[in-house]
Amino acid sequence: MQSSHSPDAGAYTAGDPRDVVDQVVVGARFLAGRTAMVTGAAGGIGRACAVALSAAGAFVRVVDRAGEAAERLAEAIGGTAHIVDLSVPDAVDTLPDDADVVVNNAGLQHVAAIHEFPPDRFALMQRVMVEAPFRILRRTLPRMYEREWGRVVNISSVHGLRASPYKSAYVAAKHALEGLSKVVALEGAEHGVTSNCVNPGYVRTPLVERQIATQARVHGIPEDEVVARVMLDRTAIKRLIEPDEVARAVLWLCTPQAGCITGTSLPLDGGWTAR
Repeated sequence: MQSSHSPDAGAYTAGDPRDVVDQVVVGARFLAGRTAMVTGAAGGIGRACAVALSAAGAFVRVVDRAGEAAERLAEAIGGTAHIVDLSVPDAVDTLPDDADVVVNNAGLQHVAAIHEFPPDRFALMQRVMVEAPFRILRRTLPRMYEREWGRVVNISSVHGLRASPYKSAYVAAKHALEGLSKVVALEGAEHGVTSNCVNPGYVRTPLVERQIATQARVHGIPEDEVVARVMLDRTAIKRLIEPDEVARAVLWLCTPQAGCITGTSLPLDGGWTAR
């Protein structure tokens, strides 16, 4: 198992973070005075989100169990690192409750047929990708309600909307996260809180790269054919998504322009779900 609940630690190399924000909204620091919490923030999609939110003015709580990477990022963006194993419920409950913006991103993957899938790994993935977001929101929503403003963005997946073989735990977890997100949207609406999912297809991260050998084995094809024949087979746009593309979508959902968007799922899937 990987050493971090960041699904793709180290994959994203940030340029000037202002570039990300300026493409989303004019008057870039629209989150000044807000606090954001990003899980799985040490690398990949989570890191891209943390950089973008910081550039928009938010103070960012960088949550990951990859301690050194989380601390380096927190120092770089002026945030705070929280070294937490999200598979441990009591540890999740120690996180601060003051976030105005919560980005539930942490996750992990395991590829195997159901009859070969380890039950302990299945349970672990549900704890990290379903129970941990629930526990975080259970703590943070009351403060959002008090301030009458909050943004919850759950990094789901195209697999929160569609299924693929050999990914029973991941598909189950992402579908559950979609349901949780919708309930938060309904409960939070009267308090000025929105809740949405962002649903990327395959993103250019180590989490995806680590799947190639396993996908080759379970599908019985050469590794150099996995990206084209498995990962991009169902997409109209034949390329991997970049982490900063996901971060821009997350940031947009936090803008005033997106204030009436809630309870929805935003596919960034190259046309996968159009089929």
